[in-house]
Amino acid sequence: MATKKRKIADAKVDKNKQYSLKEAATLVKDINTTKFDSSVDLHIRLGVDPKKADQAIRGSVTLPHGTGKTKRVLVLCTPDKEADAKGAGADFVGLDEFISKIESGWTDVDVIVATPSVMPKIGKLGKILGPRNLMPNPKTGTVTNDVAAAVNEVKGGKITFKVDKAGIIHASIGRVSFTAEKIEQNSQELINALIRLKPSTAKGTYLKGLSMAATMSPGIAIDTKSVQN
Repeated sequence: MATKKRKIADAKVDKNKQYSLKEAATLVKDINTTKFDSSVDLHIRLGVDPKKADQAIRGSVTLPHGTGKTKRVLVLCTPDKEADAKGAGADFVGLDEFISKIESGWTDVDVIVATPSVMPKIGKLGKILGPRNLMPNPKTGTVTNDVAAAVNEVKGGKITFKVDKAGIIHASIGRVSFTAEKIEQNSQELINALIRLKPSTAKGTYLKGLSMAATMSPGIAIDTKSVQN
C-alpha cells in the first residue's frame, strides 16, 4: 500500500518519459519522501555478457563531490605499513585478528584495502567478502603497497563498481541533500568511467538503460543520449 507521500512522488514522475540527466538530478530531490538524507543511486544496464571475462565490467572512479557518506576502511597489511594506514585515516588496521573476525562473520566495513604480500592469506575469505563486494582487487586500486593513497582516495569519494549477473551496475553517487548540479556531475563522472571501460568485444548498444532513484522513491528513467558526451 503506497503512502500519501509516495503517491504524490509517483505522480510527479512521468513513467512514459525519459528525462535528461540534468532533469533527473533536479527531480530526484523533489520527489524524495524520507526524513533522513537519502542515498541517490544510479542503475545502469550495459550491453555486455558478464559471463565473459573481458565483459565483466568492474572498476573505480573518484566522484568530484564525494558520496556524502563517510566510508569505514579496513587495511589488511604487515606491521611496517600500519602507521601509513592509520595516518591516512583508516578505521581498522591489522591482519590476523581481522582475518579471524571476518571468518567469524564480521564485515562491518565499507572498503577493504590490502597489500599484495598479504593477499595469499586473504584468498580464503573470498566466499565471505566476494558476495559483499568487499574483496580487495588490483583493478579497483584496493590491492596496493601505497595504502595511504588508497585510504585517502576512498575517504575522498572514490567508489568501486561491478556489473551484476543481469548486466547492471548499481552505484550510490550522492545524497538528496546535494545540489542538483553535484548529483548530475557525480553521475556523469561514473558514466564517463563506464564508457571508457567499454570492451571491444561488446556488440550493439553499450548503454542500454539508465535510471536514478533515491531511497524509497520512484525510479526516474534517463535518456542515455543525454549522457554520452
